[in-house]
Amino acid sequence: MKIKKYFAYNISAEGKIGITDNWEECRKIVSGKPNAKYKGFKTKKEAEDWLAAGADYSLKKAMEPGIYFDSGTGRGDVEASVTDEKGNNLLTEIIPKNQLNKFGKYHVPGRKTNNYGELLAVSLALKIADRTKVKKIFGDSKLVINYWSKGFARTKNVSEETMKLVKEVSILREKFEKDGGRIGRISGDDNPADLGFHR
Repeated sequence: MKIKKYFAYNISAEGKIGITDNWEECRKIVSGKPNAKYKGFKTKKEAEDWLAAGADYSLKKAMEPGIYFDSGTGRGDVEASVTDEKGNNLLTEIIPKNQLNKFGKYHVPGRKTNNYGELLAVSLALKIADRTKVKKIFGDSKLVINYWSKGFARTKNVSEETMKLVKEVSILREKFEKDGGRIGRISGDDNPADLGFHR
């Protein structure tokens, strides 16, 4: 049985705020609207509270200090996000600001899957951790954390480009863990790097 979710949206330029229980409806409402904010929640009360607090993406429960990664496709193409525990963007540590979008996220070139975006995001997180000496990385992708970043992928179901990245990431992760780092899994609802439009 599919778990019901609620999607809150706030388009301040038009004075539109609301909640829907349908992602496609929310996507149509916010698509192409500058500065539109939207986010998925488990309960209607959480969605109402988020809107009442000004639709602030930084309002998450207190998270463990570390580097957080995510990927999403809500604005049409795949974007990678890497933040600290407070939701502050960290990608400028390794990517020039002019190569990031206006939200501080990295637009993944070409037609890629969200899973590829998650793998690229953990790669970026590992590179930032190496530079900043942070020892904890968190994300919400079970596939990437438990398999792909460890070098386990089914070659017949995965593109050659993805397999190349799987190998690169597994090397980065091995070094990170050898130096005392660890990668943990958290809920997408709690992820500070969440782009606000995962289902």
